[in-house]
Amino acid sequence: MLKSAVSLVTGGASGLGRATVERLAAAGSKVILCDLGSSKGHEVSKAIGENVVFVPTDVSSEKDVTTAVETAKSKFGKLDLAVNCAGTAVAFKTYNFNKNLPHKLEDFTKVLMVNTVGTFNVIRLSAGLMGQNEPNKDGQRGVIINTASVAAFDGQIGQAAYSASKAAVAGMTLPIARDLSTQGIRVVTIAPGLFDTPMLQSLPEKVRAFLAKTIPFPQRLGDPSEYAHLVQAIYENPLINGETIRIDGALRMMP
Repeated sequence: MLKSAVSLVTGGASGLGRATVERLAAAGSKVILCDLGSSKGHEVSKAIGENVVFVPTDVSSEKDVTTAVETAKSKFGKLDLAVNCAGTAVAFKTYNFNKNLPHKLEDFTKVLMVNTVGTFNVIRLSAGLMGQNEPNKDGQRGVIINTASVAAFDGQIGQAAYSASKAAVAGMTLPIARDLSTQGIRVVTIAPGLFDTPMLQSLPEKVRAFLAKTIPFPQRLGDPSEYAHLVQAIYENPLINGETIRIDGALRMMP
């Protein structure tokens, strides 16, 4: 099914996004790789192959995302799949009583702008192009896959901004799936647990080993390729819609 597909992946230069771009391209999809201009998006797209086109994109910018969607149309003629992997995080308590400092409002706002507003921005603009596709036998015209986090449900101390942003992504999944159902566009969200991404790779090995032991089974960090595998499974299974799927090895985060 992916052989003739055109996909758009945000955050595609590293981590879960890069693994997704690699898997989609290997399956035959043409891919618009979206990431910040300061990322390694250009190098990554060249390394993966000629069917991957890098478009510098700030997901919270209407202009940038519009350009990315228009590139899908001008280069490949359509858009079948959009995967939202772009994200950011901060760790800060609501109020740090030792330093007598409140959580910075601009930090909270930035996380929501990228993770929540950015995700919605990509959804609303991608849907317009998907809606122009000829429907398949089920009436499907496109699929949108978002990335939440187990923090949406089990947020830890210091994760107020991140948890709020990811809970919002999970929370808008069903209403948007209902909105777009009339056009045959499915909307699904993945909520990853602890994955071996650049964010966790920056931690000391002792910390990484400790985190892995908190996962019931398999007792290791997730590999980004396993997230990408789920993206493909969702795309290829026409009955999955309006749902948030955890991929976490039965992890439940402690405070």
